[in-house]
Amino acid sequence: MRRFKQQLPEEECLCILDKAYRGFLSVIGDGGYPYTVPINFVFADGRIYFHCAKSGHKLDAVRACDKVCFTVLDEPVREPDDWWYHVRSVICFGRIRILEDPAEKGMRLRQLGGKYFPEGYDLERDMAKNGPQAEVLEMTLEHVSGKSVKEK
Repeated sequence: MRRFKQQLPEEECLCILDKAYRGFLSVIGDGGYPYTVPINFVFADGRIYFHCAKSGHKLDAVRACDKVCFTVLDEPVREPDDWWYHVRSVICFGRIRILEDPAEKGMRLRQLGGKYFPEGYDLERDMAKNGPQAEVLEMTLEHVSGKSVKEK
């Protein structure tokens, strides 16, 4: 990182990953072009999990190359009487794979549902209806870097 004074400690990066609402998954797409998609995720057991349909551009890219990048932004904060924001971001580099084990896939889908569905939502009913049409992707982290910026 060029601006090392803005670098976040790894613990803080992992905390941001744990709390962030949405991120951006980047894969190597058609013709070697980057393809980035905003995506829901859950950070659990030191890995990042995503769900997706059983077919599509993102899944084709994952099957062609397992190297990915994932970026999250923390909620911006503005100090009293300042017009600029303080923003923290985390960038993760790693490898991604499609989960094959049905039990693990179900567990990760439930974790995703627990993060995004409202309290009282019938997750098991949703799993029975939509789970069979979903794939779950697991990203293993190889490098994590975070940065804190005061926009001005």
